[in-house]
Amino acid sequence: MPSPVPVTRLLPSDLYPSLGCGACSSPLNKFGSSLQVPAQRLHGRVASRLWSSVIHWKELRAVVPVGSGGFGSVYRAEYLGETVAIKSVKKSTKNQLASRQSFWAELNAAHLRHKNIVRVIAATTCVPAEYGDECSTGAVLMEFVGNRNLHQVIYGSTEQLGPDRWLRYSADMVHGLRFLHSHNVVHLDLKPANVLLSGDDVCKIADFGCSVKLDPGQEVTSVSPQLSHVGGTYTHRAPELLKGERVSPKADIFSFGITLWQLLTREQPYTGDRQHVLYAVVANNLRPPVQGQAVFESEQGRLCWTLVSRCWSSEPLRRPSAQELLLEVEQLHGRFLS
Repeated sequence: MPSPVPVTRLLPSDLYPSLGCGACSSPLNKFGSSLQVPAQRLHGRVASRLWSSVIHWKELRAVVPVGSGGFGSVYRAEYLGETVAIKSVKKSTKNQLASRQSFWAELNAAHLRHKNIVRVIAATTCVPAEYGDECSTGAVLMEFVGNRNLHQVIYGSTEQLGPDRWLRYSADMVHGLRFLHSHNVVHLDLKPANVLLSGDDVCKIADFGCSVKLDPGQEVTSVSPQLSHVGGTYTHRAPELLKGERVSPKADIFSFGITLWQLLTREQPYTGDRQHVLYAVVANNLRPPVQGQAVFESEQGRLCWTLVSRCWSSEPLRRPSAQELLLEVEQLHGRFLS
């Protein structure tokens, strides 16, 4: 089921009995039970293993706004000796349930630690006025990765994106997806803008506001119509999601296929009316154009096209798993860079 996530899924079983600090109650939990996690500080730095339900706002230093949008606002700051990002999730006046769902979905991967996933440090529904107050559903404190995302590199720069880079970026994303899927988390909004680039040019998957947590051992899940946050960006949304069918990790593989096409071509996936695109993706198997793209004309390019086409197959079962995809990306690396 999507958020809220039971605490037993968020923390190792050996730590669960020792919980005893700040509670953070899910607004989606009609029974009113609370999510409690320990706030930790280790040698003056934020502990990396666990996230906390308490943000010590007075410990924030050098707070600088770095972005805003329909989701809310993002700030950069210093927190307990570490550079962090603060994401304040806006409370939608039109759909407050969707706002709450989005905030709690952000925490589906909060307990996970991986080099290709943005690390969550803390989250709370109690936000001071200067960071949103009544206009905010909650705030998430995360590691600060950097000032760039993959969308900016693809469309906003003249940097070369040769095989050495797009293969490395692809492998980073697939490593992150494989880890998420192995922990039953489906991101559901993978796209270049949600892939941040660190100072070491490493990709980290961010923005889990559309994510879903599957039950252990469950490969797909039905999603209630009330869970309006599920879906993600329409240009990268798998056709089964557009049809209201079950969610599975293969939806992320579809989104990766569109993202890889963008890395290779540096063009926008679709043009034209949004509703026309949505209809055509489902009814006419519309996909981003391949004919006329020089990158796909060589023998190596045709191998890339084969991989991309498998990722965005209309049938989820025909798409590779993240594990299979990683092997194929590694094979492409051998073909291009050997």
